[in-house]
Amino acid sequence: MNTITPKSGLFLAFSCIAAIAAVGSIFELTSGQPDLGTQNTAIILALSIPLTGLFFFAAVKDAKANMKK
Repeated sequence: MNTITPKSGLFLAFSCIAAIAAVGSIFELTSGQPDLGTQNTAIILALSIPLTGLFFFAAVKDAKANMKK
């Protein structure tokens, strides 16, 4: 049974990209000298954490909506 639609796959891809941005921002901030500056890196981190969850939730919700009963 395939429940992944192009839309849910896109949401999942965005969730992965946001998670990678969050992890990268954490590493940049802990290195002491972020390439984009502390403020910009902190903003990226602050935005990417909730976006990861929102995109993942949207992917799961879309996949569940397309499950065959």
